[in-house]
Amino acid sequence: MILKYVNDDKGFSFIETLAALAIMLILTAGVGLASYKIIDQARRVSAKNQIEIYKTALNAYYLDCGVYPNEAQGIQALFEKPIIAPVSSKWNGPYIDKQVLPDPWGNEYVYKTLNDYGLPFIISSYGADGVSGGKGNDEDINSWK
Repeated sequence: MILKYVNDDKGFSFIETLAALAIMLILTAGVGLASYKIIDQARRVSAKNQIEIYKTALNAYYLDCGVYPNEAQGIQALFEKPIIAPVSSKWNGPYIDKQVLPDPWGNEYVYKTLNDYGLPFIISSYGADGVSGGKGNDEDINSWK
């Protein structure tokens, strides 16, 4: 018995190829939107964690120096000995293991010693929009909340 191989398959038509591409684009868009929400949530969690690290380091700074850095010195005083007065001779830093980085949206953290809450300091990230206030992804992340 002799078997003969017959290839009647002529491949996909242009319309079938376009339909397959359209389906892939729709699925890719769905994954992209879902990952965008996860990335925003990860940025908020990262900012909260970084603020907690700075709070802990500021308390260690206070234990050594007897004062918190002033606003002019800022949280950079946790990594480099301040050159702006008052400079404590008891500075025993660095109190964090790397330079102070911007928040996950690329804005500087806001460090204030004078505040309405009666706290020795507050640290804030103003969210995605970089300005105080906002809702959703633009909502502020504060050390006192």
